[in-house]
Amino acid sequence: MSGSMIWMLKVIPKVFGLTLGAQLLLPLQSLGADLQTIVQRGQLIVGVKDNLRPLGFRDAQGKLQGLEIEIAQRLAKEILGQQSVIFKPINNRDRLTVVIEGQVDLTIARVTATSSRSRIVAFSAPYYLDGTALITKNSGIQNLSDLTNQTIAVLNDSSTIASLRYRLPQAKLTGVDSYQAGQKLLDAGGAIAFAADASVLSGWVQEFPQFRLLPLRLSTEPLCIVLPKGVQYDELRRRIDSAIARWHSEGWLEKRAAYWGLP
Repeated sequence: MSGSMIWMLKVIPKVFGLTLGAQLLLPLQSLGADLQTIVQRGQLIVGVKDNLRPLGFRDAQGKLQGLEIEIAQRLAKEILGQQSVIFKPINNRDRLTVVIEGQVDLTIARVTATSSRSRIVAFSAPYYLDGTALITKNSGIQNLSDLTNQTIAVLNDSSTIASLRYRLPQAKLTGVDSYQAGQKLLDAGGAIAFAADASVLSGWVQEFPQFRLLPLRLSTEPLCIVLPKGVQYDELRRRIDSAIARWHSEGWLEKRAAYWGLP
């Protein structure tokens, strides 16, 4: 290779800002469908959970149900005039990716809106306010002061730890790797309470009635619908936000949350 050719290979990428570092800084381009495309298709494709009672789970016959399933169905009726929805069960790690890659139109799967996530996807107005809650088997625990100097189980590396340290600085925290491990610790008396998201714990007490959810919240986190990011999706986002605002004003969302046992 000639010296001039080598010089061009070094200089041209810098001139046009195409170095590897610059490529990594380019914003992700969403491949999802806009509102018009969804309407023309006649179906709404939604990423959901199928193993998370009471938001999205399967009943004894294998049918999807839960608050987020109902939200998707009602949203399809708002947009298309009928409950024409294709549900795609997804893992937690894929909840944003499937929207960015256009595998689904929306994700409604217990996603909390955060500033870091907002850089790559768009969020609707909140449809439910989740947050850190606690469950216990001990009937003597009624409020936060009863947990002073007590041992509380919490998932390792979860954001719940920060909420506990702020609201209950004198509590003794013990980490567990799963909800199942937390249940075993409570059953064995190794902890008096277990802290996690209220939406998850409400489903837990439905399956295991020996536990009860304490009537208090240590933090508040908005659950929102995930949409593709970009001006071409603004009409879709506005349509969804308008529907959510109306559902709140009519009391429909609150009634359905109560029906599914959400605090």
